[in-house]
Amino acid sequence: MSEPTWSDKLFGGFRKTSDRLSDNLTSVVGTAKLDDATLDDVEDALIMSDLGPAAAARIRAKLTEKRFGLSITERELKEAVAEEIAAILRPVAIPLEVTAFPRPQVILVIGVNGSGKTTTIAKLGHWLQEDDYEVMLAAGDTFRAAAIGQLKVWADRIGAPIVTGPEGGDPASIVFDAVKKATDIGTDALIVDTAGRLQNKRELMDELAKIRKVLGRLNPEAPHDVLLVLDATNGQNALGQIEIFKEVAGVTGLIMTKLDGTARGGVLVAAAEQYGLPIHAIGVGETLDDLRPFDPDLVARVIAGVA
Repeated sequence: MSEPTWSDKLFGGFRKTSDRLSDNLTSVVGTAKLDDATLDDVEDALIMSDLGPAAAARIRAKLTEKRFGLSITERELKEAVAEEIAAILRPVAIPLEVTAFPRPQVILVIGVNGSGKTTTIAKLGHWLQEDDYEVMLAAGDTFRAAAIGQLKVWADRIGAPIVTGPEGGDPASIVFDAVKKATDIGTDALIVDTAGRLQNKRELMDELAKIRKVLGRLNPEAPHDVLLVLDATNGQNALGQIEIFKEVAGVTGLIMTKLDGTARGGVLVAAAEQYGLPIHAIGVGETLDDLRPFDPDLVARVIAGVA
């Protein structure tokens, strides 16, 4: 039996999300005309599917503009919704590119514990290796028990060198060592794990500020990317994490994980509409190949259940 394609994985991964939106929209299209009452129901259905109030209002406005008063089938409604979701996603579907000169490109990866941060780092490293980039990992999350060991296992699995320090050690000194090593050997990309504590914002902010200061001494351009890993199963709570980490860490882009385990994949649309940050990649599975740049048109159709 042949391996499933990325499209197959997306269909499977977004199944719960598309089923949820389909169920919500199916209950709407009984009136056959897009009048105000039906549009209210469509907007509610989109909000219930985790697309968020702003995206739902935007889609409603576009449907009003294009289709108001016209008869509409369920299929046509889903096609129209897919079109508007794609319009929201296209501007933020920006692949991560390794452009730093001199090397390395320093990529700080942040996110709350349990968001899939460590496995995402491995998948991201693997993806860059597939594009023929040399990758190094740095275990800057020294506070969580087993975080260093976990990252070491993944580094071995993808065949990437890793810089570590003692548990409870100073993350900034680990990052300093890693940047020096990566610079000396001309590694293309250095991916740095960081602590995922949100309980104490000030502590996390101070730690990241210290890391930035150390980076600035070695490479004034670094970090080149600050990627926030979000767990889609958190639904609207993921948006609160964007808000906090933007303030604390100066997030430059997002990676959305665990889309295959949730009916809340619509939060991808809410994040795009509310924050406009680049969404570099999405994850829909456990294997190394299950993190990829996303095709906004395909994802929109999958979410709306018309792909």
